[in-house]
Amino acid sequence: MSVHKAITLHAQKQNQDFTKFTRLDQQREEYIQEAIELCKSGKGFTTDKINEVTSQINVLANERFIPTRKLVTPEMVRGYVESLTNQSHG
Repeated sequence: MSVHKAITLHAQKQNQDFTKFTRLDQQREEYIQEAIELCKSGKGFTTDKINEVTSQINVLANERFIPTRKLVTPEMVRGYVESLTNQSHG
């Protein structure tokens, strides 16, 4: 395989990985927002979907120079919602 072809294939793989990261990161943010809205409404929620996507991001990050993401706990969501409530009353 020529060097040019190898470099092209490598660049294509990096682009695919970055595109996948971007899609997963957006999906993660949507799941976080969904959990926040449920928490604000006093409804039950889990962080399972958030952390499933987070794990996929972190596997990808281990293979490339992509930032990792923290797993999210229900307590983190509740704390964030409480801080929003405190700011609006302050």
